[in-house]
Amino acid sequence: MKVEKTQEGYFKLVASYKKESGGWAWIIHRISGLALTAYLYVHIYALSTLTKGKEAFDAEMALFQKPLFKLLEWLLFAFVLAHTLNGIRIVLVDFGRGAYYHKKAFAYLMIIGIIAFLVMGYFIFSHEIGQIFAGLI
Repeated sequence: MKVEKTQEGYFKLVASYKKESGGWAWIIHRISGLALTAYLYVHIYALSTLTKGKEAFDAEMALFQKPLFKLLEWLLFAFVLAHTLNGIRIVLVDFGRGAYYHKKAFAYLMIIGIIAFLVMGYFIFSHEIGQIFAGLI
């Protein structure tokens, strides 16, 4: 089979990709993989403050306790979760008769992912949620 080079760009190709469960799983896996790779660089950069002393590192850790960074941490969890669950789906598809059940596996794993995402959101923002409800009582 010969693959022909097209005049279309990569993003046009992705936009024209069939958007069923397998297509969405492919797109989610690529986006989450890129996001996790970018996070590794940010994480290494953040850890570089360790070379500047304890005070600089403590100041940076205090910054990371702000609500914006908690929201970013929750988003990071979403990327890790999506990449992990889709990786499990890929393993199931690759072994045995998983290709016959890949749509159901995608649906079930996404439901599990949404539930885990919401539970993690509660844990990340539990202090803020507690403050909101403490004011109501």
